[in-house]
Amino acid sequence: MKILMVSSESVPFSKSGGLADVVGALSTALHDLDAEVRVLLPCYGSVDTSGFVMSDITFPLDLLGSQESVTFMEKTLDGVLYYFLCHPFFNERKGIYGDTSFTPYEDNLERYSLLNKAALPLCTALSWKPDVIHCHDWTCGFVPYLQKTNNDPFFAKTKSVVTIHNLAFQGEYSRLQMLGTSLEPNHKMFHGHNPIKRVNMLKTGLEFADAITTVSPTYAQEIQSKEYGCNLEDLLSGRSGSLTGIINGIDYQEWNPESDKFINHHFSAEDLSGKAKTKAEVQREFGLMEDPSIPLFSMISRIADQKGFVELLSGNPCALEKMVRDLPLQMIIIGTGDKKLEDKLLRLGQKYTNLSVNILFSNRAAHRVEAGSDFFLMPSRYEPCGLNQLYSLRYGTMPVARKTGGLADSIIDLDTHPKSGTGILFETMSADGILEATKRALHWWSKGHSAVAEIQRRCMAWDSTWLRSARSYLAIYETNIEGEQ
Repeated sequence: MKILMVSSESVPFSKSGGLADVVGALSTALHDLDAEVRVLLPCYGSVDTSGFVMSDITFPLDLLGSQESVTFMEKTLDGVLYYFLCHPFFNERKGIYGDTSFTPYEDNLERYSLLNKAALPLCTALSWKPDVIHCHDWTCGFVPYLQKTNNDPFFAKTKSVVTIHNLAFQGEYSRLQMLGTSLEPNHKMFHGHNPIKRVNMLKTGLEFADAITTVSPTYAQEIQSKEYGCNLEDLLSGRSGSLTGIINGIDYQEWNPESDKFINHHFSAEDLSGKAKTKAEVQREFGLMEDPSIPLFSMISRIADQKGFVELLSGNPCALEKMVRDLPLQMIIIGTGDKKLEDKLLRLGQKYTNLSVNILFSNRAAHRVEAGSDFFLMPSRYEPCGLNQLYSLRYGTMPVARKTGGLADSIIDLDTHPKSGTGILFETMSADGILEATKRALHWWSKGHSAVAEIQRRCMAWDSTWLRSARSYLAIYETNIEGEQ
């Protein structure tokens, strides 16, 4: 099977978030399952092009009322062939979506329209006919529309798939700006009603794609409701027969307690002694009292509303203060984000010796704290898939999480399933809900070392490999291809 991935980012070349991890890992996993995978990405100014090969492919694309010439560079990695679109829109800027995450480029509609317009001509120039074009998030939403309205018989049997990584980001722009794309408009490309009707790149992809996927089964259900649908719930519920949730995997080489380069004491489900030693190191490193009997909780997260920090920090005393003041636990928090939330966390960290607040982004710290913690707190308002709970399970760290999105699909609640449970799930998004879940976790801790070790081993047995996810994607591709025959 021939698969073209189209994305705005992919590791190890460009990354702003989890999307990049998914595209890189899924492409490699599909290759390992004998698919022929090629990936189209923008060549941002920040991309390290050492080892790239300049392609002789070049062609013009209509944009801004003129002809824009594009060229390509190539690199093969782990059996996957990557094409990098070269144009001043991308090459002359270091940022992906903007100079910072808070200042998107004003011409992103034109930039990503150029990426979308390049996908089909690139395949034609290569004489390479994909069975499936897999488009990721809003930046690639025009590709299914272009494929469906393309009269070239070369693509007559090609199917398109759109994956929603986070429905909150849709790529909405003014109708006037749409003129700059030189695209033939279609009423399905727009969202809202006059006078505020706007072009919506993600909606376009959802309207025209043969299949829609998102990053967990529960999130696939949630986004069909008004609460989570971000004003596209009617479209998504109308296409429910084409919508599938597939939970992401994680990189088992990077996140491996038996070989993790960031920890000094490796461990496995058969021998957990290294986890206890790592916990002691982490307690010392983050200024906490070294004591194996005290349960160590952690949060590694963007410090933002979505991640539950408002509920955690609202009130006087707030839920976090009640936790560290009244309950027998330690807490490490690592992350960056909202300045007001950061400041409140820092004040609490100065007040309580069993709370370590660290306003930083550190891969090393993330690995060490995941490995050394007993519990990982994820009180998310919504979580399309979530990765930290998967990292936690891999390291035998019991997640304590809100029952939403991918968290609901990857954690088995201990109270409901005491013989197979791997963590704590709670439903009520409130300070009391978080507190109650923490107390439930402490109840399981109180059962003693052998009971906790048994749960840790169950956590580590959870399958978060990308091959599992890739097989599910292949089934979606095959179903749509067979449906054509």
